[in-house]
Amino acid sequence: MNRMNEPDHNDPANHASIVLVGQPNVGKTTIFNHLCGLRAHTANIAGSTVDARIGQGQGLRITDLPGTWALNLETPEASVVRKALAGSLKSIEFDTVVLVVDAASPRRGLHLVLQVLDELDGKDVPCVVAMNMIDQARRKGVDVDPNRLAQWLGCEVVLTSARRGEGIAKLAQAARCARPSTTDRPAVDDQPTLNAWIDGVIRDSAPRTLNPQHDRLSERMDRAFTHPLFGILLFGAVMAALFWTIFEFAAVPMDFIELIFGHVGGWLSGILPQGALHDLVVDGVVGGLAGTIVFLPQILLLFFLIALLEDTGYLARAAFVMDRLLRRFGLPGQAFVPMLSAHACAIPAIMSARLVPDRRDRMATILVAPFLSCAARLPVYVLLIGVLFADEPVLAGVVFAGCYALGIVAALGSSLLVRRTLLKGPSRPMVIELPPYQWPSVRSALLTCWDRGLLFVRKAGTVILAMVIVLWWLSAYPKLPDTGSVASSGASPSAVVAASPETALSHSFAGRIGRFAQPVFAPMDWDWQLTVGVMTSFAAREVFVSTMAVLVAGDDDTEHPEVIQAIATAKRDDGRAMLTTPAAASLLVFFVLAMQCLPTLAVTARESGGWKWAVLQFVWMSGVAWLAAWITYMIVANGTVG
Repeated sequence: MNRMNEPDHNDPANHASIVLVGQPNVGKTTIFNHLCGLRAHTANIAGSTVDARIGQGQGLRITDLPGTWALNLETPEASVVRKALAGSLKSIEFDTVVLVVDAASPRRGLHLVLQVLDELDGKDVPCVVAMNMIDQARRKGVDVDPNRLAQWLGCEVVLTSARRGEGIAKLAQAARCARPSTTDRPAVDDQPTLNAWIDGVIRDSAPRTLNPQHDRLSERMDRAFTHPLFGILLFGAVMAALFWTIFEFAAVPMDFIELIFGHVGGWLSGILPQGALHDLVVDGVVGGLAGTIVFLPQILLLFFLIALLEDTGYLARAAFVMDRLLRRFGLPGQAFVPMLSAHACAIPAIMSARLVPDRRDRMATILVAPFLSCAARLPVYVLLIGVLFADEPVLAGVVFAGCYALGIVAALGSSLLVRRTLLKGPSRPMVIELPPYQWPSVRSALLTCWDRGLLFVRKAGTVILAMVIVLWWLSAYPKLPDTGSVASSGASPSAVVAASPETALSHSFAGRIGRFAQPVFAPMDWDWQLTVGVMTSFAAREVFVSTMAVLVAGDDDTEHPEVIQAIATAKRDDGRAMLTTPAAASLLVFFVLAMQCLPTLAVTARESGGWKWAVLQFVWMSGVAWLAAWITYMIVANGTVG
């Protein structure tokens, strides 16, 4: 790129504030990425649950407004665009409006263009129209004449292909020099006249010559991808490959992150004197950050792959196929990707629920996604299923799969209930214009996952870290009076436990809370030790195993076979087995269904626009889990002996 010819970005005279307006799947965000690159961030628009991307590049300050099919729709996206154009959103300022239209299918886009131009009449706001995806239009035989189209619309028209970077510099120059629209147009509420006017515009400025070969290939692919049976099987295969990729390729960077934080914790532990500050920094801050950042590779990879699938045009067709099935449970087809994502981690699943356009559908998806068994539940499943079916591997495998099935049933049932009560109302019909097939833009996908990764670290990470530090404090204080003297003698952790009638964890505030809460779980015959494990696991499910290891063995090395065996054979204060068959079975069901992840609650609060939905999610899932666990206990207890 010849930077000598670029405008001086530091010269205020070269700066203009613009907003990008367009329908979904027209390449608007790809244009934004080309203009801004990494000089961008995502911001939540005040008073809404909708985000806008804000950045700077090529002498422009750019706001990418959410995509909307029309201005007159009752959707959060349409409302934000209307308010922004009316100037009632103080967080969004602009001098020029850039309207992005799919050049391959201009008819629907021109409807939105005319609505925006009508909204801006009398406000003296300059406008530019970007006829994007011009490469796709040419392949489909659509010949766009920008000069003729500009005469009809009364504003400059620029041909662009954001995926290839074609026309982006010219669009930036046009935005800096734009003028208000100055032509007569029919009123947007005069539909017969408007439809005829648009037909005349297309015939004159964007005529189409048939390309039978291109059309036949697209039609054959659509018949396969949207087939009621084959389409579902194909989607299942694509999603299986997607999550195999996430599990396979995210494992190495996740291990690397844990290794780095382990070294950082060890280094800080060596230079900080023993005491409250040492414990806060090493166990609270470093441990809390490690537990947060370790999810980042999964989040980045998930959003990168989803962006690629969306760019190819396949994701819209998959949503169309799954809509037939999920609609019966009050969910749209777009919810299937977040629900599958939840089997890796509920945090990126809830964040990817932004793919769902209707707010009620989106909220239902967010509320039920954590029911799906995530990777954090696996250590608990392995422990409890190993206790229940130690010598029956086939039955253990069946129960393991049953845990996943139970989570799916609970999610679908809860969605059906919430859509008929709290989120009652008609779902938005899934009217979708299938985008053209195209090679995905790796650059755009990388910028998307970069942006989402920063959003996770900056926004959710701060709340998550605060919660983890609070939980650490509850688990660490008050200290046992005699722990220090025994520990200073060089004794092993097991000796420390043996030297005291109670462990440091059971003596802590968390342990006391566990003893206080034990009557709540008494109907399932859980003693105070299991209750402490359950209570601490509300920070993160996988904490249960390490908590139990510390309680019964005085060692948190859960990889050691002797520690796991000690948990399986641990005794209660009265000498009975801690993990009886009914207790273990009910505990397993509880962990399948309960909301035991503070980071997920923090992300739910952010994505839903408030803590009331996060509290509802916690109360509902915990209540369902308790009831299901009690039923399981009663069934198993009546068929087994202690």
